Amino acid sequence: MDLPVMPPVKPMLAKPVAAIPDGRHYEPKWDGFRSIIFRDGDEVEIGSRNERPMTRYFPEVVEAVKANFPERAVIDGEIVVVDRERNRLDFEALQQRIHPADSRVRLLAEQTPASFVAFDLLALGDDDLTGSRLDERRATLERVLGDAKPPVHITPATQDPVLAEQWFREFEGAGLDGLIAKPLDLTYQPDKRVMAKIKHERTCDCVVAGYRVHKSGPDAIGSLLLGLFDERGVLASVGVVGAFPMARRRALFTELQPLVTEFEGHPWNWAAHELGERTPRKNEGSRWNAGKDLSFVPLRPERVVEVRYDYMEGLRFRHTAQFVRWRDDRTPESCTYEQLEQPVSFDLGDVLGLPD
Repeated sequence: MDLPVMPPVKPMLAKPVAAIPDGRHYEPKWDGFRSIIFRDGDEVEIGSRNERPMTRYFPEVVEAVKANFPERAVIDGEIVVVDRERNRLDFEALQQRIHPADSRVRLLAEQTPASFVAFDLLALGDDDLTGSRLDERRATLERVLGDAKPPVHITPATQDPVLAEQWFREFEGAGLDGLIAKPLDLTYQPDKRVMAKIKHERTCDCVVAGYRVHKSGPDAIGSLLLGLFDERGVLASVGVVGAFPMARRRALFTELQPLVTEFEGHPWNWAAHELGERTPRKNEGSRWNAGKDLSFVPLRPERVVEVRYDYMEGLRFRHTAQFVRWRDDRTPESCTYEQLEQPVSFDLGDVLGLPD
């Protein structure tokens, strides 16, 4: 491979802002794997945010790149998986695509095929475009991918803040994650937070039903395990909250000891898990950190905490929630899924401009 921009390249990043800024280039924020794709003839490499190649996990994307990209190009974008029944993004299915067995990779490529949504052009032919303005790179991207066929797409973009606000409200229903705002004269700056991201932020009250200890030792809280009651009255595991100062972690450990209980009779006991409930597993391994111990200490589900979250992925928080305050005025039984705001349903095909 011989390109003017060579792998690995760290992608350009965004920092969070509270409101949509004026006078920018706006794009939907996709919920997938950020990927810079390098093509030089028959050679294709899919880079990731951590600079590790992901080429072997997405053979169908490699073939789509060969069919749709210019002969020599470097394009920044997002790999996503679409839930065809719900017409929305499915991040959980995307995570399953990272598998060590080649046979499994090939099977999943057929069962849950991925798409690539392009949003920036770093190189074309012998030209390094990273020093060009964003609006110039975007115009060239639209030209070279103008005839691209699914599963390769160009992300929608606008300079109209009113339309951007509409996208922010509506596109969440298709599984998108907010907005990205970029200055029109922005050059491509790897690993620099020079863009802005605007994400949905909400609060809800959750039951604290367990904790994991901190990596520093057994006398500090690493994270609190959160639950919500479903329509059957079953306490479902919805995520964790874990960003505490070290002094607070140790204080929480002492504070929660009177609530420590046995798994017998706990809503997240192992028998319930075997019956199919979504519960944190004892010694469950993380697919992103092999060997990481995800076991937890069960607590009597009596305390309620208010947390901030951006949005749900299925029945769970997509990202780690943020602590707001304890809610000693709330009963655990009142912490149900009904309190959650439901985004407006929106067809992903409409976001990408696909024909019906």
